[in-house]
Amino acid sequence: MPRQVRKPFKACTKCKLLVPHEVTVCPSCGSSSFTEAWSGMVVIVDAEKSQLAKALGIAKPGRYALKLGT
Repeated sequence: MPRQVRKPFKACTKCKLLVPHEVTVCPSCGSSSFTEAWSGMVVIVDAEKSQLAKALGIAKPGRYALKLGT
């Protein structure tokens, strides 16, 4: 049986920001609700100029999960 590998980040369930497991409060939105059930990642460098950030509703730079729950 294959061993489950732990993802290097957990995702904020409110804003989808990816943070290290030891973080207890999201630095982006202040939420304390996280999940390890996420897939896909996008890195936003300049949220003001990024069309992708606008389409996803992302206002701050960072690593974000594309989908939560799987």
